[in-house]
Amino acid sequence: METSTETSGRLTEFLAFMSRKGMNTTSQRRTIAEVFLDLPGHHSLEEFYQYILKRDSGIGQTTVYRTLKLLCDAGLATEIHFTDGITRYEIAKPDSHHDHLVCLECGKIVEICDARIEMIQRELAETYGFRLRGHVHNLYGICADCRAKADAIN
Repeated sequence: METSTETSGRLTEFLAFMSRKGMNTTSQRRTIAEVFLDLPGHHSLEEFYQYILKRDSGIGQTTVYRTLKLLCDAGLATEIHFTDGITRYEIAKPDSHHDHLVCLECGKIVEICDARIEMIQRELAETYGFRLRGHVHNLYGICADCRAKADAIN
């Protein structure tokens, strides 16, 4: 697997984090981090584990889970919780915020970024005397593909 310059930099950051914490930087943890940092999207533990198995069938699911948690602790991954109760992970991008549109039928997740939403959130916080530290904004509905399938049945 060829990694991008951005992935290499993030991997170096992860390895430095592990070193600062006095943790072993095993080849398995390195593989898991490389695959995660090179994989766009929002993945459950099970989905991500299937990607790992293609790369190295000797890596256990517990090791994958623990490494994902370490990536979160290092600020390189984010846990996301939608209404289906499944924890998903995505690459953390500190300089780039986005929200999500989530299809309640098929589970499709679309990242959205709209300056108007961000402005309204800041204005609301200011109005109520809050200093924002972060937020999660997920909009739930039915995507166009699922609506089209439902229309075709009816």
